[in-house]
Amino acid sequence: MKKSLYICGMLAAGVFITSLSSCSKSFLDEHLKSDYAPDNTLVDPLGFEAASTGMLSNVRNDYGDVQGLLATFYVGTDMAVTGQPNTVQAPYENYQNLNSQTGSLVNIWNWGYKVINTANVIINASQNPAATLSQEQRDFYKAEACFFRAYAYNHLSILFGGVPLITAPVSVPRTDYTRATEDAVIQQIIADLTFAEAHLPDPAGVTKQGRINKFAATQLLAEASLRANKPADAEAAAKRVIDSKFFQLITARYGTKASLPGDPFADMFTYGNMRRSQGNTEAIWVIEQQYNVTGGGSAFDQRRREWGPFYVNVAGMKVCDSLGGRGIGRIRPTNWWTYELYEQKDMRNSPYNIRRNYYYNDPASPKYGQPVTVSGFDTIQNIYAHTTKWYEFQPQDIQGAQSYKDRIQMRLGETYLLLAEAQLQQGRPGDAAASINVIRNRAHATPIQASDVTMDYILDERARELTAEELRRLTLIRTKKLVERVRKYNPKVAPTISDFNIHLPIPQAEIDVNKDAALTQNDGYSK
Repeated sequence: MKKSLYICGMLAAGVFITSLSSCSKSFLDEHLKSDYAPDNTLVDPLGFEAASTGMLSNVRNDYGDVQGLLATFYVGTDMAVTGQPNTVQAPYENYQNLNSQTGSLVNIWNWGYKVINTANVIINASQNPAATLSQEQRDFYKAEACFFRAYAYNHLSILFGGVPLITAPVSVPRTDYTRATEDAVIQQIIADLTFAEAHLPDPAGVTKQGRINKFAATQLLAEASLRANKPADAEAAAKRVIDSKFFQLITARYGTKASLPGDPFADMFTYGNMRRSQGNTEAIWVIEQQYNVTGGGSAFDQRRREWGPFYVNVAGMKVCDSLGGRGIGRIRPTNWWTYELYEQKDMRNSPYNIRRNYYYNDPASPKYGQPVTVSGFDTIQNIYAHTTKWYEFQPQDIQGAQSYKDRIQMRLGETYLLLAEAQLQQGRPGDAAASINVIRNRAHATPIQASDVTMDYILDERARELTAEELRRLTLIRTKKLVERVRKYNPKVAPTISDFNIHLPIPQAEIDVNKDAALTQNDGYSK
């Protein structure tokens, strides 16, 4: 890096010296070279690589970037209540307080449209005939941007319903947005993903670690097809992922802790094991992060902090690696998740995947080594059963300011559940049961029969398989089950939820600034 800066300095000095001996008009003409505007940057592969890196950075700085924001995708669902409260989470604990002024809405909305506009800039530039790109390169960069545009629109349109559909770069302020229908947004998502699947490489052709492959688009296309009520298309997409043979379920021990007590499911979420290059054959798309590397983390990744209980608040407990580092207890699983969801023998319920027992670990404590027993508030915030998927301990960062653990965004376990959902929607519960049993067999859980398969059962299985991976609120809204399952499994929140809470309100700040057109609010919400 220092060498390149030195070269740039020498070049600048050369230009200055030349200017002393020449004042010709042509030399003084301005040719903008140093501005990072798209017209100057997105003209060659180096510029497109920089833009793609920026786009992925925007994606990575998502809901984990604000304290409590990630929790809003779990708190107030069937899966969780608030452990340590804050103002961001509060409206999701009492839906009567969820309104268009709720602060988290702007964070979610702005993240989505930042990703979308970044993608639009790249898509637009890929069609510039003056750019020195081959057709294959143009298609690749466009495909990558199409995937991330679809990814952001999928989030926004599930949460809010119809949203403004923007497919060209926005470089000047606009105050005339209107909402497209949710169906129109879904069709755009499908179009983007169809192009992305056709032009992204398969995993063997991915040249840079951490970049997406075509099957990430295929997997999201399966979900979008379910939203479009096209289950046959969703089934076909899920089968393309499975039949590609690039991915296999993790069924044997591997990686950094393979010689220690554990199981294959836990290995998949061990620090240093999560990438395809590290042996995770199940991973379709992983956001890679690395401690103590410039640019190796998102702005403020809260996942470990929010999922881990605040056990250090209990006298006799100290921060340690075996407990995953320091948590702050924002996401406390419901009793349904804790006591009713899993079979005892299910691998996903093993002590390596869900911690249920604690032992005093401070040598200075008279209780050292004894089981931790707590009651009252401690069982809400400080000591409770929790997933170990976000365990990560950095001895250089005892306070645990943020996480640098990789994030598995898509994996094959979910593919089978999307396949089962598509098969059930086509009236084939036997095939759906067979698809679900693929992952239940991996977990050593009891196989199910066709008569067991309902949408609720699939949602139960998603909770068993994908806790702390899927954004639960998105799944429940997508399947139109949020309100029903909150009323059934979350007694703390159930009395406050109404049918219209199936969608979030449009941020009032967006409505107010949009003075030249009507950005309508979702039914049931007011200012």
